[in-house]
Amino acid sequence: MASAAVSTQNPPLILQRISSSWSRPGMSGVSPPRLPSAAPRLRSRPARLPEVKGCLAGMWRKIQGADDWSDLVEPLHPLLREEVVRYGELVAACYKAFDLDPRSKRYLNCKYGRSRLLQEVGLDSCGYEITKYIYATPDISIPTQSGACCGRWIGYVAVSSDEEAKRLGRRDVLVSFRGTVTGTEWIANLMSSLTPANLDPHDPRRDVRVESGFLGLYTSDDSTCRFSQGSCREQLLSEVARLINKHKDDEEEMSITLGGHSMGSALALLFGYDLAELGLNRFRLQREVPITVYSFGGPRVGNTGFKARCEELGVKVLRVVNIHDPVTKLPGLFLNENLRAFAAGCDLPWSCSCYAHVGVELALDFFEMQNPTCVHDLETYIGLLKRPKLVQVHKEGTDLLAKARTFLSRKTLPPWPWQDVARQVGHLVQSLSLI
Repeated sequence: MASAAVSTQNPPLILQRISSSWSRPGMSGVSPPRLPSAAPRLRSRPARLPEVKGCLAGMWRKIQGADDWSDLVEPLHPLLREEVVRYGELVAACYKAFDLDPRSKRYLNCKYGRSRLLQEVGLDSCGYEITKYIYATPDISIPTQSGACCGRWIGYVAVSSDEEAKRLGRRDVLVSFRGTVTGTEWIANLMSSLTPANLDPHDPRRDVRVESGFLGLYTSDDSTCRFSQGSCREQLLSEVARLINKHKDDEEEMSITLGGHSMGSALALLFGYDLAELGLNRFRLQREVPITVYSFGGPRVGNTGFKARCEELGVKVLRVVNIHDPVTKLPGLFLNENLRAFAAGCDLPWSCSCYAHVGVELALDFFEMQNPTCVHDLETYIGLLKRPKLVQVHKEGTDLLAKARTFLSRKTLPPWPWQDVARQVGHLVQSLSLI
């Protein structure tokens, strides 16, 4: 797909849905008309957004992905757009509240108390109450500054107020995660080996594998950290289970929404899978609390077995990505779901080592030559969604594989050792301060 420089002051925005390979039979989807070229073509005037019909309380299950966002992404439904923006801002609050002043006593932790955070970042009327802060510890043994612990503030757990629950149509339990900031988190991101998740001791499922760095960040514990108790996983499971138990007898229905940017989206997906695998979202005669992940600029988290298990458990994931964002291509730059599909789905020896994205993709197209880091910036993601200019683009479907085969058959590719490729990509990502 050709790219063009786009000014972030008044940027054209391309929105498209990439058909997921796990769509159920019978799911409906609206295919945009084909263009004469594979490159996107902007209309002279932006398409008008459809009028908002109905209210959020009446269709919240569809907005949360009950039927995999069928007919809501193409074109982007106004209510879904508003919800994506709202959850994006609640994730961005983690960055705004993160203390990066080395002279501060709360350096690399949250600057505000739980009762003040949302007000301090301008979200005092969002209708949520923060109930717990979450801390995470990378499972990496490297020296740190004297007297400092490795456990860092990673996000928060919140619950909707009574008034907000009425507007939403349900009681929403929210968990928001920030992305990478510290050096140890950077190293954790680069630990791209797959390892069995083993989150349910009674059902280890060796075929379900996840990136070792993300898993270590999720499960490691630092007893020296004065703010946290237990691993990131233990903190999350205990608090969310407490909130579910507290509100399970309320008149309102309940939902669990997990939002994250970059590395935070990986943690959100891991936690969503963990909750569903342990069955903590089921009560009242197996009634399930729906789990939805809003991922912004997120990397791949696990292998094809992890993807299949998430889908089997009903974990819904909406991936908001920029097609120019290199983080969304990692890990698994070469061994990924596209390579397996290219091999016609054959179970080859390396099939279990293929990374795979989970969920439905909402693709944005933006880039600025003067500021290349904008391709991964959460505020840019949110800003574009607030000022959408919807256009139709050529939808790449199953014919993409045929095109790839034709392209490769016509090209003589020069030898380029995979180590050099990985090194070049690593230099690009690090130079842009991504993930």
